[in-house]
Amino acid sequence: MRYYIIAGEASGDMYGATLMRALYRRDPQAQIRFWGGDAMAAEGGAPVRHIRDLAIMGFVEVAVHLRTVLGNISFCKHDIAEFKPDVVIGIDYPGFNLRIEGWAKANGFKTVHYISPNLWAWKKGRIKKMRRTLDKLCYILPFEEEFFAKNDMPQAVYVGHPLLDQIHRSDDEDNPSGLKPLQLNTNEPVIALLPGSRKQELKKSLPLMATLAKRHPEYHFVVAGMSLLGEELYHKLIPGGSNIDVVYDKTYSLLATAYAAVVCSGTATLETAMFDVPQVVCYRANPVSIAIAKAIVSHRIKYISLVNLIADSPIVTELIQEDFNLSRLEREFQLITNDSANRERMQGEYSDMRTLLGDGGASQRTAEEIISLLK
Repeated sequence: MRYYIIAGEASGDMYGATLMRALYRRDPQAQIRFWGGDAMAAEGGAPVRHIRDLAIMGFVEVAVHLRTVLGNISFCKHDIAEFKPDVVIGIDYPGFNLRIEGWAKANGFKTVHYISPNLWAWKKGRIKKMRRTLDKLCYILPFEEEFFAKNDMPQAVYVGHPLLDQIHRSDDEDNPSGLKPLQLNTNEPVIALLPGSRKQELKKSLPLMATLAKRHPEYHFVVAGMSLLGEELYHKLIPGGSNIDVVYDKTYSLLATAYAAVVCSGTATLETAMFDVPQVVCYRANPVSIAIAKAIVSHRIKYISLVNLIADSPIVTELIQEDFNLSRLEREFQLITNDSANRERMQGEYSDMRTLLGDGGASQRTAEEIISLLK
């Protein structure tokens, strides 16, 4: 079978890699052409575009880069037509992928979307188009089941969260690139700083995280860096002589070592919870993008972090926009480092949340859904 897979962000690259591994296991003769990153490239297949050139988030940011976005859409359609896949698979990245999937369906290709857009939060109207353009929708959050049942989406199927597959593989002793403890020259407790996977997130979160670190020499702060963003950017945002190290592409090893963490909202909040690390979540974006989002997001949405969304409870504190300031960050940092009752409460609620997610297997189930669709 011929598979065309599109991932546009770091998390999509990670999930795309585990999906490719599952597809190859079920279909050893699979031909895969993909948009993704280094993790997907390591699984084989033919790369088309790298995620470093694709990760654009926010209304204003997309508008600024509109010519690039439209150029990528046009190129992608041409590339699919040339490759003639049996199925087009979009992984998250909905602004781009839903548009491509609509075109692909109209041109006779099977379509699968893996990891649903947050329809329950905003742009619920998308579901009408998705009913027409998707042959299969594989969603990963347990509370989404009720939403799709109420909104008549028979092709939607719950597969579980692929992050569990990734963590299980990282902890596999037979995996040569798996989880290994960080070798740090320190006796101080390690604080993990996860400032995001996009340049605009990094620029808005890392400087304030670095200021916090400067105030606490009793801890050893380590940034979870991403080599695809370039080391120069991290050095530019971190003051010289600070008590901060940067480790690249070793997030899970860092979390396995960390005493606490300051995390930019996104998949990283769930990863941090999976490693049982107390955290405070922060996020700051372009004010115009945030204002637009607030205007169209459902009033029912109370949280932005995956940890709180899955549990439907404020397990972790979220510092958003104006609340993400040094005073509030310092206060919450004290609670996750020095308040033992708060740390124990948070870790106990992490455990309850992990129970909701189950035991993994999302990648295998998604591969089975795709192959079943083609047969």
